Amino acid sequence: MKTPLDRLRMRGQAQAAGKPASRLVDRRILDLGDWREETLARMRALILQADPEMIEERKWRKPSNAMAGVPVWSHHGIVCTGETYTKVVKLTVAHGARISDPSRLFNGSLDGHTRRAIDIHEGKKVAAGAFKALVKAAVAQNGPPATARAKAKAVTLLTGGNPQIAKADGDAPVQAYIAAMSGWKRDLGEGLDALIVRNVPNVRKAVKWNSPFYGIEGQGWFLSFHVFTLDVKVAFFRGRSLRPVPPGASKGKDTRYLDIREGDELDEAQMATWVKQAAAPGWAP
Repeated sequence: MKTPLDRLRMRGQAQAAGKPASRLVDRRILDLGDWREETLARMRALILQADPEMIEERKWRKPSNAMAGVPVWSHHGIVCTGETYTKVVKLTVAHGARISDPSRLFNGSLDGHTRRAIDIHEGKKVAAGAFKALVKAAVAQNGPPATARAKAKAVTLLTGGNPQIAKADGDAPVQAYIAAMSGWKRDLGEGLDALIVRNVPNVRKAVKWNSPFYGIEGQGWFLSFHVFTLDVKVAFFRGRSLRPVPPGASKGKDTRYLDIREGDELDEAQMATWVKQAAAPGWAP
């Protein structure tokens, strides 16, 4: 008699049937031969159920080890990878930092700018409904479709590579600005935006003077950032009242800056503390 897990695995395999890349994923899962096989097969089935248009591949195979490689699920770019280790199956969501996780499924890579992971140990199960909701959110937040990418490429980059975005209120112009940032700066912009939203759920957004602005309705703006050639400059408009005071000096009486360069490790815990302080009504040290 087939168990619910058997039926779940069969549905996932049926969705993948006939696709050469999917057969490579089949082989990778079957090669595990222990509890990890059942776990990865179950999560794969849930991923394909959540998004029937998901593309699956087996990437990063080495000529010296043709049986290696990592299952990868993509829709407008990588959505999730499925790595297996001796004691854990790790599902890494490429843009997990931007996704709401009310069920708190993410338990790995929590300090990263963009990624989040679900580490599954032997004997543990992830709630199916919550996980499928997370996959759907990841697809929505993942790399933009071709039309949005084309728009990002069409944005004029000003001196230092700063995107020229027309003044407008709302999340859309901020996302257009971030999409037009280049390389590591885009990753940082996505991470900053996600961190602010996580810590200030009622945040108000706008683009002004070719910079994203973040504020609270009725309290004004508390933060913005701007792209320069060598760094991204984060401005705290009441920075002198924050504790500790952000390190960058300003000509203004109250503003303080944080300059972030390529390769710098962003202290997300400290940034979250500053953001919460800056957004708090009537904040004073």
